[in-house]
Amino acid sequence: MAARRITSLLTHQRSFSPSIALLSSGRLCRLTGGSFQYSTSSIEKPVKPSVEVKDTKLLIDGQFVDSVSGNTFPAVDPRTGDVIAHIAEGDKEDVDRAVTAARKAFSEGPWPKMIAYDRAKIISKFADLVEKHNDEIAALESWDTGKPFKQTAQNEVPMFTRFFRYYAGWADKIHGLTIPADGSYHVQTLHEPIGVCGQIIPWNFPLLMYAWKIAPALACGNTVVMKTAELTPLSALYVSKLFHEAGLPPGVLNIISGNGNGAGSALCHHMDVDKLAFTGSSETGKKVLAASANSNLKAVTLELGGKSPFIVCEDANIDEAVELAHEALFFNMGQCCCAGSRTYVHERVYDEFVEKAKARATNRVVGDPFREGTEQGPQIDSAQFEKILHYIRSGIDCGAKLEAGGDKIGEKGFYIKPTVFSNVQDDMMIAQDEIFGPVQSILKFKTLDEVIRRANASRYGLAAGVFTQSLETANTMMRALKAGTVWINCYDTFDAAIPFGGYKMSGLGREKGVYGLSNYLQVKAVVTPIKNPAWL
Repeated sequence: MAARRITSLLTHQRSFSPSIALLSSGRLCRLTGGSFQYSTSSIEKPVKPSVEVKDTKLLIDGQFVDSVSGNTFPAVDPRTGDVIAHIAEGDKEDVDRAVTAARKAFSEGPWPKMIAYDRAKIISKFADLVEKHNDEIAALESWDTGKPFKQTAQNEVPMFTRFFRYYAGWADKIHGLTIPADGSYHVQTLHEPIGVCGQIIPWNFPLLMYAWKIAPALACGNTVVMKTAELTPLSALYVSKLFHEAGLPPGVLNIISGNGNGAGSALCHHMDVDKLAFTGSSETGKKVLAASANSNLKAVTLELGGKSPFIVCEDANIDEAVELAHEALFFNMGQCCCAGSRTYVHERVYDEFVEKAKARATNRVVGDPFREGTEQGPQIDSAQFEKILHYIRSGIDCGAKLEAGGDKIGEKGFYIKPTVFSNVQDDMMIAQDEIFGPVQSILKFKTLDEVIRRANASRYGLAAGVFTQSLETANTMMRALKAGTVWINCYDTFDAAIPFGGYKMSGLGREKGVYGLSNYLQVKAVVTPIKNPAWL
């Protein structure tokens, strides 16, 4: 069974235009026969993306403007470490401007008062424009993040449009209830937009996190100030321009590029922001929650870290399980909050699994994300690159067996060999911490009760995977595992309608689907006496 990833519920086949198709023949980094063979041509001579960076300023009140300070920061190509463009760096003063614009658009502007069907038409038109510019957006996203171009063009941008179309469909279907209370009163509930929403998105999936947050917020009639990740600011600016082309009123959507300590903190503490939504680390999530408590008790939704178990039972088809576990971990260079980063394998099939997992990792194609056949591009930046190498060294020092990889690739860019450890113990750092990189840790178990206990013995609870042919085992595991998502015989299967979020330190609330709407609505009870009930 082939691994199913982000678009497994969204079949999307398309061809690429010659001007943006950036896929060319060339030698690739490939691990073969258990020993690493490296060709520098794919990495040290990177393809030049056929897309121009035009949008580098802040978006406030419908206009692209410089920051108050005039400061900028570099957007860096993770393939080389070279600067792509210099981006306006927002700070507290810019957040104040953006919140003022968003408040005016909410209190005085047409958006929350607009007929919901008309809001839906604007959101749908935006999705049409994104689809029209699919390849340019995909190229920009791959350039900024290091993701394989095929992944962004065929999976992520189409899924982005899917999210907006899904929530455009919800815009005119949000309504309250009538409640049969005391017979002498008419009781109803109104579902109203919450107000000005501050949103902070991460660098690993900039486009998709933009959609997860902005689509439901706008469908409900809110206005938004979004802070993008300083490592990946480019795609949000590009698509936000298309939103205004689709007819979005000024001030409804504002984009601030900047760092967490400046713009991010200012947004979280702002007294005129009604709602916060954050995706990132659990440590930063605590600060976001504290900022809400220390300001105006604004509502908070958090989607945070994970150390998700992927459990391979003794009845599993090993070849299928190896491939699925491989994709569960190495997808997106391992930079995925729900990555299956603790691979638990039953002792009866453990040795066979380890050998095949090693072979699969040693044949993973690493190279320039714009070259055909590349499965894995570079890590996002030097800090993340060094962090991953530190964890690899800790695994070796703690006695785990290095089966594959374990080192960087070349001297240019932030490439790391796909790495596999066996004989991993639960108390090792590589089994406890969120590495956020291409490092697979394989652990052995004997019984279901044991693996359930060990899988749940984590401060995280974002996701889990189970690979088994037994319906009884699947039913047991889906109920016993403490995680917001449990994938059975699949992994990273997403759709706009499927809710996502975590238990424990993996977050608060759910995003996507009908559950995502509740994050952006207030419920108002309206009680009216009935003087002369018709039936009395």
